[in-house]
Amino acid sequence: MITIYTVSSCTSCKKAKTWLNAHQLTYKEQNLGKEGITKEELLDILTKTENGVASIVSSKNRYAKSLGVDIEDLSVNEVIDLIMEMPRILKSPILVDDKRLQVGYKEDDIRAFLPRAVRNVENAEARLRAAL
Repeated sequence: MITIYTVSSCTSCKKAKTWLNAHQLTYKEQNLGKEGITKEELLDILTKTENGVASIVSSKNRYAKSLGVDIEDLSVNEVIDLIMEMPRILKSPILVDDKRLQVGYKEDDIRAFLPRAVRNVENAEARLRAAL
């Protein structure tokens, strides 16, 4: 099952949910502003990142700026505690399942959540259209 971590005002979150619905993929939405995130969920996400905390925390958003600290100067445990206190410092949306993680909405990348058989059919159809 796909879990999508969202923020209410996020247009990329809305696009990701629209895409998931259009492709009839079931998902569980978790609003970071209302429901927060658990330490276990954060650790699961971090194990799937390429660049650790830098992959999921937005140091440019207003919530992170309001903290007045450089997140890169903090230990991983301190960052986890900080995220749990203020989950809106996370980039959004974050989509995760048993194997995959996507941060932000990129239509080419979100396709990884499609079952392989569906991706293969769509890719074959696209190649056929391109050949015509």
